[in-house]
Amino acid sequence: MPVSPNYVPDPRLPALGGDFADPVRAADFPELRLRWRNTRAAASVGLDDLTAQEWSAHFGRFEPLPGNLEAPLAQRYHGHQFRVYNPDLGDGRGFTFAQLREAGSSRLLDLATKGSGVTPWSRSGDGRLTLKGGVREVLAAGMLEALGVPTSRAFSLLETGEALVRQDEPSPTRSAVLVRLSHSHIRYGTFQRPAALERPDLVRKLVDYTLDLYFPGRMGEADPGAALLDEACRGAARLTAAWMAAGFVHGVLNTDNMNITGESFDYGPYRFLPHSDPNFVAAYFDHAGLYSFGRQPEAVFWNLRQLAGCFLMAGSPEDALVEVLNGFGDLYREALARAVVRRLGLSFQGDGSDARLVSAAFGALSAGGAEIRWEPFFFDWFCGDEARALAGPRGEVYRRPMFEDFRREVAAAEPDRPERLDHPYFRREAPTELLIDRIEAIWAPISGADDWAIFYSAMSEIEEARTAWGLQPG
Repeated sequence: MPVSPNYVPDPRLPALGGDFADPVRAADFPELRLRWRNTRAAASVGLDDLTAQEWSAHFGRFEPLPGNLEAPLAQRYHGHQFRVYNPDLGDGRGFTFAQLREAGSSRLLDLATKGSGVTPWSRSGDGRLTLKGGVREVLAAGMLEALGVPTSRAFSLLETGEALVRQDEPSPTRSAVLVRLSHSHIRYGTFQRPAALERPDLVRKLVDYTLDLYFPGRMGEADPGAALLDEACRGAARLTAAWMAAGFVHGVLNTDNMNITGESFDYGPYRFLPHSDPNFVAAYFDHAGLYSFGRQPEAVFWNLRQLAGCFLMAGSPEDALVEVLNGFGDLYREALARAVVRRLGLSFQGDGSDARLVSAAFGALSAGGAEIRWEPFFFDWFCGDEARALAGPRGEVYRRPMFEDFRREVAAAEPDRPERLDHPYFRREAPTELLIDRIEAIWAPISGADDWAIFYSAMSEIEEARTAWGLQPG
């Protein structure tokens, strides 16, 4: 393959050794039909020059990229699933395929898979991904990136020609293999496994590896575990706040679904809020509402406490870890203020006015009920343009007394880059949304007639929204 100057391989995972990952082989799929290729993400790692044949070879047959991992590696981890510890986990239908540096930032990134075949950790599963699951993840990652949420990027989706049987959707159903690009696939559960095996030496090895690769500025500190927990808390606070500002419900906030660098990934039964509802759940099996929208900060903090326990058994003093954990509340509140202010297109002031604005915004959303959908609210009030909001299709609602506090706080705020309102996107009556009904409407023609036009149109709309919002993740 022609190697772009922006392609910088840096395979670091093998250095952890066999206690953390196992070499595996990808499935031999009956066919490979390219359905999604993220050209912008590919350009960021120097893989945008691949031909269609090369793309399928590397992201369907998983032929090694030049200078990269010689064999895919399925990672080992444990995790709490709905707060019940499960030692029978690991990469059961995926693996890390390559590691490489991002053009411009030089961040280390992983190319990892979903649906690439059985591994030693597949248990009784077939190691496959449904095509619908792949489509849903492409949509989720694109929408979250557009809304400024730190997220993995859906890099590639190929249909693989197998008929899969699933209990939670009509079967047989079509199959696919997804590749995602993310900063890290080191999960909280990656630390939990050696801790559960009573191997503090392996916990310390993983801590050193993670600090070296992802937080080199914290290397050499007296307490590496506390330093890494501090970084995890900061990343988790930014991520959770971004979810809340986006009206996003992850659905399955288990410790094996949270990574150490604070990106959202692995989208299963997610949902975007239709309107303000703290009790809204994404997973039909979350009967107790453990991971409901309003409880996401609590769930993330609980997961951080489990991570802290790993560092405790590896020698970090309990008081130091508790001190770090005690700071999460303040980190989250500031991150939430920044995220909501950013979504409203306003300038963060760093004083009490930000907190008042956020409180007023959430109060307005709650008071508006079903009359005000989540995404249109932020669209209407972007850059604090009251005249535009009141002249729009929801203006009559915004004139009501229940919006007075919010309108007052917005009037006192400073717009950030108000020229963004010149984008044609903001001349629409309503923004791009990704509610469940639309996802099903996108899938229906694919399932019924192999018609992908609505999917590609939706992805184009999401890309337009991304450029219009101009939001940076975090």
